[in-house]
Amino acid sequence: MGDAKSKSNIPGAAARALLVVLLAIFPALVVPSTAPDTAQSMLLLAAFAGGIVFAEYATEYPGLIEFRYAAPFNRTRFALIAVLAVLLSLMQRNGVEPGLLGGLTMSAANLCGQLLDFGISPVRLLIAALPESTPPVHLDLVRDGAALALVLAITTVLGFVTAIRLNAWPMGTGPFNVWINLPTFDPTAGNDVVLRLQRHARINIALGVVLPFLLPAGVIASELLINPVTLLSPMGFVWGIVLWAYIPASLVMRGVAMARVAKMIRASRRRFADSEGNAFAAA
Repeated sequence: MGDAKSKSNIPGAAARALLVVLLAIFPALVVPSTAPDTAQSMLLLAAFAGGIVFAEYATEYPGLIEFRYAAPFNRTRFALIAVLAVLLSLMQRNGVEPGLLGGLTMSAANLCGQLLDFGISPVRLLIAALPESTPPVHLDLVRDGAALALVLAITTVLGFVTAIRLNAWPMGTGPFNVWINLPTFDPTAGNDVVLRLQRHARINIALGVVLPFLLPAGVIASELLINPVTLLSPMGFVWGIVLWAYIPASLVMRGVAMARVAKMIRASRRRFADSEGNAFAAA
């Protein structure tokens, strides 16, 4: 929110990068059956992701990450992906080394799986897209994990929408800087910025709603074109389901946020027009 601050961004950028690295390697550390080669690959990916986050937040100028100064948008998205990764990792670990946390997570996931296992459910479509050779036990695990992830994603989106309805987002004081918070959106290009923001908002929301139904088609296509996606490996299970639930939720949140920004700009224009009209009348 507001303009970039003059103080150093290095400590905050380092803290964010560390959190991203820890999140990326957490599943590989928690699941005992993770292969050494997979663990090494996750370390490389974690270092790469952490480097991108550090480079983005260490600079004063915007790059790729949106809503840098519109808390708690990015914190909410990070919390969602972190909770998904932790719970799905606990589900995987519970199959090898049962424990209290893993058992509680499995119980909650099983309840969600039973509730969302119906004909047109995205969870049912994901299960149907897996190869026929997939063991029934693993199909049940995928069903429960996907259902739990979907419930958490929907809850997060509804919470964010509620915050906007209550005018609790964006937090902070001062004007909303579109250039800093939407670095990939050029407010000077094309038609009126409000109309463009509203159009982008509708597109993002529509994509977020239909993606859980369309992504299983990508699983089927992988079976025809390359190696089939089975979600059998521990990391494939965790990150496959995380991305399946997180990407649509993130798109919907982005669309809702852009619609909110468009509304703020329209309200600001109205206030400016009213003040100009009052000044003219007084003159």
